[in-house]
Amino acid sequence: MSDIYRKLIGIPDAHSLRQVSVNWKGSRRGQDTDVYIFEEVNESGETVAKYEVESSTSIHPPFNASLSYSKIQ
Repeated sequence: MSDIYRKLIGIPDAHSLRQVSVNWKGSRRGQDTDVYIFEEVNESGETVAKYEVESSTSIHPPFNASLSYSKIQ
């Protein structure tokens, strides 16, 4: 799954993503939403950026899903 997030955010090949938290927002307005916090880590092991990724899935057929992100640091 992290490959999907790497591609979404555009993380360079030499960097990695480290998940630091996840928060389930619950089902609201027909959407089940999870919010993940990731740190982008460079080849030296230093955190260079922090991102919030929101994953939302419809609780009704056809169960459409969407991903979005924002840089928070």
